[in-house]
Amino acid sequence: MGNDGDGVAEAPDFRPLYLPLTLPGERVQPGPLQRLGDAWVADSTVLDPSPDRMVPSCRHFGPCGGCTVQHMSDPAYAAWKPTLLADALARLGYEATLPPLLRTLPGARRRMDLAIRRENGAVRIGLHMRRSASVVDMQECPVLHPALFAVVQALRPVLRSMTGLKREGSAIVNLIDGGADLLLRTDVPLTAYDRVRLAGLAAQCGMPRISWALGDRGLAEPACNLHPATVAFSGQVTPVPPGAFLQASLEGEAAIQDAVMAALPAMKARAMVVELFAGVGSLTHRIAAAARVQAYEGDADAVLAIKAAGNPRVIATRRDLARQPLAAVDLKPAATIVLDPPWGGAREQMAALGASGLPIVYVSCNPAALFRDGRVLTGMGYRVASAVPIDQFLWSARTEAVVGFRKP
Repeated sequence: MGNDGDGVAEAPDFRPLYLPLTLPGERVQPGPLQRLGDAWVADSTVLDPSPDRMVPSCRHFGPCGGCTVQHMSDPAYAAWKPTLLADALARLGYEATLPPLLRTLPGARRRMDLAIRRENGAVRIGLHMRRSASVVDMQECPVLHPALFAVVQALRPVLRSMTGLKREGSAIVNLIDGGADLLLRTDVPLTAYDRVRLAGLAAQCGMPRISWALGDRGLAEPACNLHPATVAFSGQVTPVPPGAFLQASLEGEAAIQDAVMAALPAMKARAMVVELFAGVGSLTHRIAAAARVQAYEGDADAVLAIKAAGNPRVIATRRDLARQPLAAVDLKPAATIVLDPPWGGAREQMAALGASGLPIVYVSCNPAALFRDGRVLTGMGYRVASAVPIDQFLWSARTEAVVGFRKP
């Protein structure tokens, strides 16, 4: 299995051949080969299936670009998923056995970014097709929380009647404490009638807020507000910006928090933890129960959200850590560093973190970026001290991890 969940074979020219929706040990007939960087990719027909193959639970599996391994039996899936992390850690010199995979159940996903397309009078809303810009019209989703799926289904007829959607748009749905929160992006401005329709949708679905923005880069503005849009992180009620990044599930968030706290060294209550890429504070306030927190985040709205929570043990500062990374001298007041960087990792920040010599807790959803950044640390004398695999991206090739780095 490849890191993206594809079966891997060898092409006649000895390059890797990636075969989506296949499993190890299967005999398959590849279709036409297409170049994929220095490799090939092809759809295929399974001739001799693996005993680990099962019937997918979703009718959209295959064309839909969301799940990649619903065709794998649960025991095989549970055994394979931690290897994505274990392989990266082994290359960093970590030979200890990983603890059991912490898993999220179906129907728990509380955040999803959906594509919208109007075609021939109909509106399609769902995820993009695999290797395509076309949109799978979502009629079921065993991953998504039922409350969010209900909003998606109710949104489709509303969009069909709106003039504020010409051809395409997107929708970010978050399940927050007061219900489903929606950020709708469309390719033309909303009319007054469109706003009335959205207000009706919010009332129908018990949604605290619907926000709207023009295009991919437009600033979000209220379309309707019925009550405050907030999330409580470790008891700290936080107003969430429209389309805010939240962990994929509540269970995943709790597992990450627990793993981070377990990886922190013993500290006095007045000690300082420097947190990088703090987001809206999902880790910040949990850490603040054990130490003071200096939180850095590049998004202005996220920083305002952390500040609005009013935690006296937290100082939040806006800083683009890719363009203006912290220097080792900035880290001197800290006892520990915690970072949860975006998918691409924290390349620009790692040299200063390594020079600090401090204990580091790295949260990652991308084993490749974790390995690349971890290699900087191990090259500066660090070792991997602990690692916890967390599966909050069910039936995908993405694995969350909380990894502790220490200098001997």
